[in-house]
Amino acid sequence: MDALWVSDPANVRSLSGFTSPADGKVLVTRQGATLYTDARYTVQAEQESPLPAFIARPPATYDHAAPGLEGLRVGFEAESLTVAGLEDLQAAWPGVTLVPLRGVVQELRAVKSPGEIRQIREAQALADRVFGEVRPLIRAGVTEQDVAYEIESRLLRAGAESAFGIIVASGPRGALPHGHASGRVIEDGDLVTVDMGARLGGYHSDMTRTVAVGTPGEEMRRIYRAVYEAEQAAVAAVKPGVRAADLDAVARDILTAHGLGEAFAHSLGHGVGLEVHERPGLRGTSEDVLEAGMLVTIEPGAYVPGLGGVRIEDLLLVTEDGHEVLSRSPIEEL
Repeated sequence: MDALWVSDPANVRSLSGFTSPADGKVLVTRQGATLYTDARYTVQAEQESPLPAFIARPPATYDHAAPGLEGLRVGFEAESLTVAGLEDLQAAWPGVTLVPLRGVVQELRAVKSPGEIRQIREAQALADRVFGEVRPLIRAGVTEQDVAYEIESRLLRAGAESAFGIIVASGPRGALPHGHASGRVIEDGDLVTVDMGARLGGYHSDMTRTVAVGTPGEEMRRIYRAVYEAEQAAVAAVKPGVRAADLDAVARDILTAHGLGEAFAHSLGHGVGLEVHERPGLRGTSEDVLEAGMLVTIEPGAYVPGLGGVRIEDLLLVTEDGHEVLSRSPIEEL
């Protein structure tokens, strides 16, 4: 490629520092990079981004870029540019060969800078603090939505926001891996899965804890112990040079040995940064290899329809000689 037209918001922010990236684009050429946004952000772009900014809306944006692109091969982000957006570029740049690309900037973002690691560490510390405040409120008689409200409101009061729709899944609803908080009343004997994170300074954290209200039945305690064993084994295996697919296999093999292989319905984990889910992908088909500076989740789970489910998730920093667990909220023993 001779140039790259960047339209994915997280990639725009990563390259430019601009904190309203949904309303921006970046053109990267061999001579440098330019941020494109509109007049609502004139002052903001000047304050936030080291890149030169051109303030206009299309088609003026395309006209500004066109003279230096004639005859070049320009990549565009196939996963974020709409069909209409591509048609607009083709019309504005008739002498340009536009080439669809995937994951170019995402691959660069997988290894975090010291500043990014600091931001994510702070986001996770805040999430841990809020979870610690809310844990005593998870009891029989309150609703899942009550718990989610307490988490979200405390994050907001601390200057952050929820990283994603908070998952609170109790009792049989624990079998829903993405069981966002409902009006169900938590009952004595339930396991309650809480998946939450903080978004602070544009960066995310991600953590899941499954907690007991009263004394759960023996089968759910068995499932919990199996998931905990798988999670701890996969965490222990995290270090530079490990294939993501092999980490997934560590946890999956343990759950399979417990008769829960089919109940583990998702991948082991994912990268975390400007997006909650980014590279590397910790799944059986992944070709990613861990490197120092990556932030990843380890989150095996087991979900049994009609009975319930368990997920335990930690956020880890891959270090030069192994890993550091950033999520400090206690994991309960059952």
